Amino acid sequence: MEKYIDYEERAALLKALAHPVRLRIVHSLLTGGCHNVGCMEKSSGMSQSCVSQHLQKLRAAGVVMAERSGNEVYYHAASREVAALMAALFEEETEQYVL
Repeated sequence: MEKYIDYEERAALLKALAHPVRLRIVHSLLTGGCHNVGCMEKSSGMSQSCVSQHLQKLRAAGVVMAERSGNEVYYHAASREVAALMAALFEEETEQYVL
């Protein structure tokens, strides 16, 4: 039996990652870097609003998930599929990633 592939969903994932800032954010999350907007802002030199806008697009596409802890919101990669795609793109092993 042939496996069903949702090409629309896969295209949306690629579209969400098709920006250097979003790639950097997701890669940083996977390698154990910054996990909240404030830290991402400091490490990237971008404004809080810029980081937040990119995170919003990543969340809408299901690339990242957010968890609130008090006043802070912490982000992490949403799936092993995202990790596998990033590992292939950056020629890394998924075992190195924090999920």
